Amino acid sequence: MSTVLQAKERTELRHSALKQLRSNGNIPAVVYGAKVESKPVFVSSADLTKTIRTVGRNGIISLDIDGNKHDVILSDYQEDSFKKEILHVDFLAVDKSSKINVQVRLALVGEASGVKDGGVLQQSIHELSITSTPDNIPQAIEVDITNLQVGETVLVGDIPEVGGFTINHEDEEVVASILPPRQEEEINSGEQQQEGHPDHEEGRETTPVGEE
Repeated sequence: MSTVLQAKERTELRHSALKQLRSNGNIPAVVYGAKVESKPVFVSSADLTKTIRTVGRNGIISLDIDGNKHDVILSDYQEDSFKKEILHVDFLAVDKSSKINVQVRLALVGEASGVKDGGVLQQSIHELSITSTPDNIPQAIEVDITNLQVGETVLVGDIPEVGGFTINHEDEEVVASILPPRQEEEINSGEQQQEGHPDHEEGRETTPVGEE
């Protein structure tokens, strides 16, 4: 059973109307999809937060637009980087039986043996493109790096295939590696800044398969 989120159609699209919406605790949004005409709507900020907490970042939401319900997923959003408030949301209307392409966060789990030995962990990919039906989209794909030694690398092909989704990357693509301690100074500062999670780690682009 999907969690229902109430939405209302937006008829006034001027900038001043958006400001008024936000000051009343609402978030402007758009619903789109292969079988749905793109429609501007708004939802309550508190309701959206509660819904995401319930179904997860990639879960299916039953969006009730003035009485008409659509199965949707939160495909992307814009956030105010200073206030950390959501400014705008994109809902993708989905057919539970149709596969779509989505970006899912890739999380490294465990403390690598190589790091304990003084090596430097470098994560090359923070998101994976996958193809899946909406109800099989994982919240995140976890990779256990506990046994990773200095000089070793985890490839996309090393990720166990569990769940009903396909990873759209080459098997040889590097996910993470442990660099020897002496190389730490050789990495330029630009590369070092790539470590950790990107600012927008939860946002992702979503494309219906065959609609690209």
